[in-house]
Amino acid sequence: MSNPTIAFLFPGQGSQTVGMGRDLAEKFPAAKAVFDEADEALGYSLSSLCFDGPEEQLRLTEYTQPAILTVSVAAARVLAEHGITGSVAAGHSLGEYSAHVVAGTLSFADAVRTVRLRGQYMQAAVPEGVGAMAAVLGLDAARIGDLCQQASDECDCVVAPANMNAPEQTVISGATAGVARAGELCKEAGAKRVVPLPVSAPFHCKLMEPAAHQLASTLEGIVFNDSTIPVASNVDARLITRRSDARDCLIRQVTGAVRWTECIELLKTTSPTHYIEVGPGKVLCGLMRQIDRAQPMLNVEDSSSLEKTLAALAGA
Repeated sequence: MSNPTIAFLFPGQGSQTVGMGRDLAEKFPAAKAVFDEADEALGYSLSSLCFDGPEEQLRLTEYTQPAILTVSVAAARVLAEHGITGSVAAGHSLGEYSAHVVAGTLSFADAVRTVRLRGQYMQAAVPEGVGAMAAVLGLDAARIGDLCQQASDECDCVVAPANMNAPEQTVISGATAGVARAGELCKEAGAKRVVPLPVSAPFHCKLMEPAAHQLASTLEGIVFNDSTIPVASNVDARLITRRSDARDCLIRQVTGAVRWTECIELLKTTSPTHYIEVGPGKVLCGLMRQIDRAQPMLNVEDSSSLEKTLAALAGA
């Protein structure tokens, strides 16, 4: 079975749960092989952390990132065994690495080691408590950008849109005082809700510049290939296949906003018949309902969701 018009979507940080990937690893040798490779590449048992926790450790950025990448790649390998491959891919923040592994841009072992370092760099870039993030619901992204600029000017600190997740959902990031002030301004402007996020650092803003510099150095030492399928870059919302573009976009992504809504609109121009969220959770399925409810969305994170997805594709 194969479908040449499937778009693969890969989740980012926040989709982790204890137990993720266990079912796939127990039932599919291809998935277990991915977990074994991760354990060997990292020098500790990432598989045990995914399957058994503890949750407190799994929530730490340096562990979360390789864990989600590993589950996502394991799910993609199982899909490939069933003849299901994507003709185009996108990943949300960290998920962009999963997309590039599946597209052949970089090896899984290099990617899993890199995202562990990426997590360490991002965590170390800003002392805990100095930065914050918040989700703004029910306000136009462009308006939120203007209000972030106003808050930045008032507080003389960094605050900017970090994730344009859906037309009615934008995450802002920056210095704690700036995020608080921008949140107040957004409420005054008519936002339905402003929800502080339980994150350990202000991702995707200028405060992450130290992490971007460190990551650039790390990525320079890794072999990149031209990708076998186009991958949507978060930071530019354009489809890329060249290895030099892939490296550049992954570096700029650390300080740049995730333009997810634009990435989905971009994928739509390739006319996929189905979108599959490949990896833990259904966060991207939820965002797709907000972006364009008409798009056929499936997900694969365990054998049950795999069966449902295969059945849906067989009947397509």
